[in-house]
Amino acid sequence: MSVGEEVRTEQTKPQQSLGTAAARNLATTTKSVPQMQEISSRWLLRMLPWVDIQGGTYRVNRRLTFAVGDGRLTFVKTGDRVEIIPAELGELPALRSYEDEEVLFEIARRCEQREIPAGDVIASFGSPSDEVYLLAHGRVEKVGTGPYGDDESLGVLADGAYFGDDALLNDDAIWEYTARALTACTVLVLPRQEFAQIAERSDTLREHLQQRRSIPSQRSNKYGEKEIDLSAGHSGEPDIPHTFVDYEARPREYELSVAQTVLRIHSRVADLYNQPMNQTEQQIRLTVEALKERQEHELINNRDFGLLHNCEYDQRIQPHDGVPSPDDMDELLSRRRGTKMLLAHPRAIAAFGRELNKRGLVPETIDMAGNRIPTWRGVPIFPCNKIPVSDARTTSIIALRTGEADQGVIGLRASGIPDEIEPSLSVRFMGINEQAIIKYLVTAYYSAAVLVPDALGVLENVEIGRWR
Repeated sequence: MSVGEEVRTEQTKPQQSLGTAAARNLATTTKSVPQMQEISSRWLLRMLPWVDIQGGTYRVNRRLTFAVGDGRLTFVKTGDRVEIIPAELGELPALRSYEDEEVLFEIARRCEQREIPAGDVIASFGSPSDEVYLLAHGRVEKVGTGPYGDDESLGVLADGAYFGDDALLNDDAIWEYTARALTACTVLVLPRQEFAQIAERSDTLREHLQQRRSIPSQRSNKYGEKEIDLSAGHSGEPDIPHTFVDYEARPREYELSVAQTVLRIHSRVADLYNQPMNQTEQQIRLTVEALKERQEHELINNRDFGLLHNCEYDQRIQPHDGVPSPDDMDELLSRRRGTKMLLAHPRAIAAFGRELNKRGLVPETIDMAGNRIPTWRGVPIFPCNKIPVSDARTTSIIALRTGEADQGVIGLRASGIPDEIEPSLSVRFMGINEQAIIKYLVTAYYSAAVLVPDALGVLENVEIGRWR
């Protein structure tokens, strides 16, 4: 008998038992609840201290601060042509609060674009400062002279920074450091002579500059806050200084942001397909998970209150060699007291791990909710996939001091809202329409506040793709 005849014989035999396909119709299948891949660890939401607020607004009162002009410049790139947005020139200390758009446009037009190769010296220590440099792209290192005559790095500047702006107010300004291009740089250069010509023809600019020059040097501490006069170490009966603590006249106010969606469930599904799992509950659960993912994304990236956009300029540092080295992490931690946590994209953590391996270092780990979290100097480094990675494979590492008591970063929420299922998160029944569809409004209210500038720091432009 051939193989084909044997198969046909087996197929013609009568079925002797119930088939699995038919039996499955009568069986109760063991099943999981609905799964979703979008759910992440959300360490920021879990570790951030949350403060309940009333009235939907949180006001941060601070001591009066004199420091100005600590912003970033924004450029527009068209092909190989780079231009400064005229209004962005107001970030320069000499032009702070100056609002004549026509004059700012003329100043922007006078800026000359230059391409500087890596390794070139842009300005030398002790030479006259007669040009302002606006850094559109690249990294520039400021080099000074150490106490024993050796070169000493004073910091690294990157996209959006500026240097040499003293030349706008002081005709006798000199360079107090050497500026050297670490990478190929694109800069816009504003010569002091061109700026002076515009000031000669513009009454408003000339008056503004005279005002800036006439403002007496304010007594302030190293943070730019108005100094509190004190006396210490005296003897006898000298006059004790009188003082008071002044506050900012216009303190920053944070309003609660909102994330919402309308969940729709057909009543037929809710009525007939609710066993063994409640379809309404599962639909709400997955919607809430997606809402929380968006909430953490906004806490990182929102332009109004997100951590990446609310970090002060002097709390942003650049890696000296591009990759995140232990030296860069130490510099990041040294900018503030009591750093409680670090946030980094998983690929940035991997890049930092490679640098540790090169130096033969092994980071300590701690247990957090059953997870082994790497640390640096005892500060946990939490993974956060909401921190963006650019097309050039660069990202940022965020350092936070948290809590109201420590003048740190806090989360804001409003507990006790109607139909609340979690603090500041509600699910409200919206009724049933004519198509028998049930609607629920799912809402989360949240924001974040930075109580003092040094509570938040960012290591920017971290390279994650370099392996050597």
